[in-house]
Amino acid sequence: MALSEFGLIARFFTQPLKNAVNQLGIGDDCALLSIPAGYQLAVTTDTMVEKVHFFPDVSPYDLGHKLLAVNLSDLASMGAQPVAVTLALTLPCINEAWLTDFSAGFLALAKKHNVDLIGGDTTQGHLTLTVQAFGLVPKACALLRSTAQIGDWIYVTGTVGDAGLGLKIKQGYVCDNPSEALLQFNQPQPCVAEGLAIRPFAHACIDISDGLAADLGHILEKSAVGATLDYDLLPLSAPVQRYIEQTGDWALPLTAGDDYQLCFTVSPENAPLLPIACQKIGQIEAESGLRIQRMQQIITLQATGYEHFSG
Repeated sequence: MALSEFGLIARFFTQPLKNAVNQLGIGDDCALLSIPAGYQLAVTTDTMVEKVHFFPDVSPYDLGHKLLAVNLSDLASMGAQPVAVTLALTLPCINEAWLTDFSAGFLALAKKHNVDLIGGDTTQGHLTLTVQAFGLVPKACALLRSTAQIGDWIYVTGTVGDAGLGLKIKQGYVCDNPSEALLQFNQPQPCVAEGLAIRPFAHACIDISDGLAADLGHILEKSAVGATLDYDLLPLSAPVQRYIEQTGDWALPLTAGDDYQLCFTVSPENAPLLPIACQKIGQIEAESGLRIQRMQQIITLQATGYEHFSG
């Protein structure tokens, strides 16, 4: 017997609520959340469309993981603690094997970060996946794009360019050890703990989804400042370094998206207090624009990242 819409939801996505904030989840017309006194609710939404955001041959487990990860990364960039998500699925048909793997990837990451799936929608059509995520942050403590200060040092978590290398591998580039780059591309890990840890010390923050240069550029624009990055300080994995040596594509770590690391600014005074592993890569300056210091030269880099409807 074919699964109905409600049968699909009950079988693959309904689980007991774990977080006390969530008072009512799947099964009613709306979910109910109780926001603790002194907190604000951070809300983000991301949609992924087949052939635009992911390849048709993607593993459904990886797709479920990544769909949730990109939303949790947005919450992490604001120093918010994730508490709940909704999920809207547009599916060409009900494929039980696909749904089993997709829900397993999605719910495994949700369990890791103690996030409840509290509602959503299902419909038939071209494969399109949307998550809305909710997080809590103490009032007036959210990390914003608009609060970088002149003199701040710029930091990033993890390494940059790995997911971009993973995409190059998917497109045909051959390297000795592709597994790590492909893992970063397929299953990025949102920096939730890092976002919470830097919240008392950082001034501005963003997650790296469209590329380091483009996303840092959003901070510069919103904060009405500029910056200089020291290319030699960029934290690069060995496979990314080898790719640059072999191809000469030195801009990859600056322009490739999907890393989902955090880029943030902090005063020199607070920098020694940072409780996480991170790398200083530059400084916020009064002069507008982003400058890259590389091989004893200053390069002005214009990078806007991927834009829908750009023609």
